[in-house]
Amino acid sequence: MLRTISLSLSILLFANGAWAQDSRLERLDTGDATRQWEAVGRLELAGKGFCTGSLVAPDLVLTAAHCLYDKASGKRIDPARIEFMAGWRNGRAAAYRSVRRAVTHPDYDFANGVTADRVRNDVALLELHHPIKNTRVTPFETDERPRKGQRIGVVSYGKDRAEAPSLQNICEVLARQQGVLVMSCDVNFGSSGAPIFSFEGGTPRIVSVVSAMAEVDGRKVSLGTQLVDPLRVLRAALDAGQGVFQDAAPKMFTSGTNREMGAKFLKP
Repeated sequence: MLRTISLSLSILLFANGAWAQDSRLERLDTGDATRQWEAVGRLELAGKGFCTGSLVAPDLVLTAAHCLYDKASGKRIDPARIEFMAGWRNGRAAAYRSVRRAVTHPDYDFANGVTADRVRNDVALLELHHPIKNTRVTPFETDERPRKGQRIGVVSYGKDRAEAPSLQNICEVLARQQGVLVMSCDVNFGSSGAPIFSFEGGTPRIVSVVSAMAEVDGRKVSLGTQLVDPLRVLRAALDAGQGVFQDAAPKMFTSGTNREMGAKFLKP
């Protein structure tokens, strides 16, 4: 559900060659490979596509705000038709959960083009009907915004790699401007909402979420928000009882159940 855009030169503050030391995407196909990343999951969106989300509390999933809108109609997707599949890998998930309510940043405007304002506020929190208490699925902590030049990483799903998460454990913050991070991380359709991690201190902490793709001189970059302030706003909204609600809890799925899930993709 990402969009591809062209960036103005005013936001391109990085030097040529910044991609040279980026690592390649690594598909996480085995239990050992995914052990640290089970709290990243696929968000199924009313049968119209998927995004990537990540647990930041046992009952809270962080993702991009634009994932919660139907692109054709511009309307919010019914939370009853959204499902979070933690650690989805090759037809199985560590846990399946339905969504009780969702809040987007109050300044986010889906109808706006992909501008700095939209990317800066492109963040949402989903409250699950039931917390995930599986010991394999540990919510991630969040951290302060990364600095320019800082090494970061991303775990995401995407078109042509929808059945298992992929890890890029070395990419870079190329620029920060107007609350927007420009990053060299490799993302694709379906990567919207994917967590961007810092690894300082040896512990992965979420510092941003993927909002959009862009091209600079024919090379792909990713865009995301600086997370701390928007996340504070979203948590306050949940505490105040705000959000789009689903009235009744649907039947829960059993962790580890094998199900057929056909991915569909929206045009950029």
